[in-house]
Amino acid sequence: MGAGKTSIGKKAARRLAVPFADTDRLVAARHGSVADLFARHGEEHFRELERLVVAEALQGEGLVSLGGGAVLHPATQELLRAVPVVLLTVTAEAVAPRLAGSSRPLLAAEGMVAWRRIAEARAPLYRELADLVLDTSHRPVSGVVDDLVTWIDRRRTAS
Repeated sequence: MGAGKTSIGKKAARRLAVPFADTDRLVAARHGSVADLFARHGEEHFRELERLVVAEALQGEGLVSLGGGAVLHPATQELLRAVPVVLLTVTAEAVAPRLAGSSRPLLAAEGMVAWRRIAEARAPLYRELADLVLDTSHRPVSGVVDDLVTWIDRRRTAS
């Protein structure tokens, strides 16, 4: 949460001239806001809707930004093992201002305490699935996008 997946993904996709999909936005467009889905139906229901959208998005071409919890579903993990995965990381100190005033359901009650707990719990799985790790903590978005595009171009050339 707060690492810049959507902004970096959009910019990189534009530079690469490929489609971009944000799975949180796709879920929201089809089913209502993420916060509302959490409130009305709970996290488990949201994760199932998310799993379906992720599976669909990964069948297409281009870059796909997954919500931070998408990797918790075993079926999504299997799908991700078959595609190149980039993990964007961010430190707690750098993310705090980015999340200030956020309406993210998982942070509603405890804010940064929840963010730290979630980040620490998910980190091993994120790293297991990642082919490339880019830290966004103290770098301009353009620098992260440059690194991502370079990595993708190298993979394209090697194929």
